[in-house]
Amino acid sequence: MTPPLRAATVADLTGITDTFLACWHGSYAAVLPRRLTDAMTRPRALALWTRVLETAAPGEVVVQPAPDGSGAVLGVTRWAMPPGGGTGTVHSLYVSPLAQGHGTGTALLTAAASALRDAGATAATLWVFRDNAPSVAFYRRRGWLPDGAERTQEEFGEPEIRLARALGCASADGAVA
Repeated sequence: MTPPLRAATVADLTGITDTFLACWHGSYAAVLPRRLTDAMTRPRALALWTRVLETAAPGEVVVQPAPDGSGAVLGVTRWAMPPGGGTGTVHSLYVSPLAQGHGTGTALLTAAASALRDAGATAATLWVFRDNAPSVAFYRRRGWLPDGAERTQEEFGEPEIRLARALGCASADGAVA
């Protein structure tokens, strides 16, 4: 049985980094230029997730721990509300390639959307690499649609599209309508 989702702690850093790198070097290898995936090194990923865990508000980083108690992380999401409310943001959603297709991503995305709704958001956005067709399809199936915004961050040099969805009431199964 898979343990429930929970707020990430500093003790999850290695597990989060392992999952993040597995996505970058595995899943992203098919959709992003090799120069970009190769540039995401373990030291860079550790620095990124250390900064995230140190600066995120309590509960803004959520993990799906592995059921074996090994400290492995099957998936992670990070969300945030802007100061003063408004539209929330899902900053990250990474699921180990070994756990993809088993509901982990859906559970984490639903948890982020529900937390944003509970924090007062009526809508949320997220950014995804434009050429990451599997991820775009995953989000579309869950009601996240392109809103026309695009960007290319200097750090990555690859086009991204913004997806958005309204955040309604939670249903009995926890999905956000």
